[in-house]
Amino acid sequence: MFRYLTAGESHGPALVGILDGLPANLALDVDLINAALRARQGGYGRGNRMKIETDTVEFLAGLRGGKTLGSPLAVLVRNADFENVRALMDPLTGAGKPLTNPRPGHADYAGAMKYGHRDLRNVLERASARETAMRVALGAICAQFLAVLGIRCTSYVTRIGDVEAPPMSEIDPAQIEESAVRCPDPETSTRMIAAIEAAKASGDTLGGVFTIEITGVPAGIGANRQPDTRLDGVLAGALMAMQTVKAVEVGAGAAVAATPGSAAHDIFALQDGALVRPSNRAGGIEGGISNGQPITLRVSVKPIPTLMKALPSVNLHQGTDAPASIVRSDVCVVPAAGIVGCAMAVLALTGPILEKFGGDSIEETHDNFTRSVASAQALFAAIKAG
Repeated sequence: MFRYLTAGESHGPALVGILDGLPANLALDVDLINAALRARQGGYGRGNRMKIETDTVEFLAGLRGGKTLGSPLAVLVRNADFENVRALMDPLTGAGKPLTNPRPGHADYAGAMKYGHRDLRNVLERASARETAMRVALGAICAQFLAVLGIRCTSYVTRIGDVEAPPMSEIDPAQIEESAVRCPDPETSTRMIAAIEAAKASGDTLGGVFTIEITGVPAGIGANRQPDTRLDGVLAGALMAMQTVKAVEVGAGAAVAATPGSAAHDIFALQDGALVRPSNRAGGIEGGISNGQPITLRVSVKPIPTLMKALPSVNLHQGTDAPASIVRSDVCVVPAAGIVGCAMAVLALTGPILEKFGGDSIEETHDNFTRSVASAQALFAAIKAG
């Protein structure tokens, strides 16, 4: 069974992750993992902490000679900012003035009520999106596993605030990376940057939407046996588990609610003897199972709840009205969230892929994958032949 765990606080000594269930002999490119970590730190609208941290991955277990051993993979990403706040955050001696004013929209209040904390820092340190650095590191590892099978994930930004990109039938990956907001439409990128600057000037924050596309996934991943095995539910659940995410759409998403059935579904057709689908409104998933088309997901991200012009709140210790706490933060995290979104998507997809194809070594997994795809093609040919 594939699974993963993360641990660590935003300003603690480090973030820690464990991946359990990856096959042995998978060669890992550390430079690719570190590149993903740098991408998460980028994007227009990020705060000053990105100037402090230079995230790099370290391996503690499960790797030898650059290849996985088949045992649990233990990963570390250090927090450089810890040295600046050691007196406050040291695991054994850390202490300081408590934070008492919860931020609307953050985990501060709900977490304090759940765990009985009088210092909101004990909640926000773990709830902080800093934790996603480890998710990106683990996701970058899983992306290399999936790449061996020809499966790849891409994300790009389509909306920031009220600035939305026009529909794009083809996406140029180079334009995604060239854009400071990871939007492949240059004119929209310029307007998005202006919107972020305006929000920053007024002490506000902005949310938006990013799109994920996963290619190379064969038909038959996921299952309709039980609700928790449906691939759309697995992927949507992983993305909803990201900080700031408020909605996930698969394929055409919410738009199908206003569309008649005759125009909502992807018809089947034959082209040169091959089965084709002229459209992909289902987003690559039907009945909770991948159908062989690209998996497309749209993810809506709320504006982050730490505003430099603080929202009204209360002081929980004094029982008085007070402004919400202000901690160092970003203006817009949507471009970075797209990087995290891809990481979460591949982490969520790795389990169903391994369930389908198995394998204790990457060679065995690859052989199983190849045989399964060939078998599916032969089955369709046999059905067609009658």
